[in-house]
Amino acid sequence: MPAYEINYRHDDGSLTAKIETHCASDKEAKILAHAMRVDGARQIEVWREDVLIYARPETRARMISPAVEIRPGL
Repeated sequence: MPAYEINYRHDDGSLTAKIETHCASDKEAKILAHAMRVDGARQIEVWREDVLIYARPETRARMISPAVEIRPGL
């Protein structure tokens, strides 16, 4: 099963919590991210290895330029 990292962030982008897990699919990781939601977190990111597969609010994912290198947990 693929490894996933779920990051919860405050409005200012600071990391609130991080969960590292294995899931059978991207869909399962997204569901887990919402089920484990952390109080005070305004943003959710789900990473499969070094690939951002899901972000809420959705505008955060659109703001990220494909030319910028992004690493999970930063």
